[in-house]
Amino acid sequence: MFLWTTSVSGKHEALLRDIKTAGFDGVEIPVFVGTSDKYRRLGALLDRIGLERTAVSAIGDPRKNLISPVAAERKAGIDHMRWAIDCAAALGASTLSGPLHSTLGHFTGTGPTPAERKRSVSSQRAIGDHAAARGVTVALEALNRFECYFLNTMDELSAHIDEIGHPHVRAMYDTFHANIEEADPIGAFLRNAHNIVHVHISENDRGVPGRGNIPWQETFAAIRGSGYDGWLTIEAFGRSLKELAAATKVWRDFAESQEAVYREGYRHIREGWAHAA
Repeated sequence: MFLWTTSVSGKHEALLRDIKTAGFDGVEIPVFVGTSDKYRRLGALLDRIGLERTAVSAIGDPRKNLISPVAAERKAGIDHMRWAIDCAAALGASTLSGPLHSTLGHFTGTGPTPAERKRSVSSQRAIGDHAAARGVTVALEALNRFECYFLNTMDELSAHIDEIGHPHVRAMYDTFHANIEEADPIGAFLRNAHNIVHVHISENDRGVPGRGNIPWQETFAAIRGSGYDGWLTIEAFGRSLKELAAATKVWRDFAESQEAVYREGYRHIREGWAHAA
């Protein structure tokens, strides 16, 4: 839904119905603003349409940095995550994914430090406890070095997940970021498949899946061969939220139409999954 908005509502009903008609089982709903009641109403609409759902979010405010040396900033970040988890639960989503380990687009000028990792473990365990109480699993995402510095590769992410050691804090895999950061994107998935609970399907240029240079045949074969049977969610971006567009470096449209992304992308996933059998 990032193609259109970061605040899905009833005004998107026609679009959501077309997504259902295209064949999708569900949609990934951005959680950036609003109350639990708003997401509860949206969940009821999705139920009527027959769409399942996951949730996605990010933290863009450095004053809510989960790895900050300032205790008040870490607390604000944990409180923010509790709000996002509550919204996801109200929506009816059992997974909340995204780079929910540090502030998107915020850099210190150096790489991650042992102290930051230690603070992250503490923050994520507190978040995991709240997620468990709400029936939500947080799927942390490794991002490329141009969008964050804390966790860039799947090996780093998976090792950190193991250190956190919480069943409701797991990992996700994104083909776009892996294409930038991994010397062997397929191996990066397979080595860490035990921690992966969510997958983003995203072309190397953020455009229509299947038109770029991601090694899709090998990617689908690895995912299916690993036994993974969760979500394969198209992630593509528009320019609806200025701050998110700036953080993700989205300056142009990546396809001739939004419909091409989800209709052709759907066929690409279905065919890729079938051929991987």
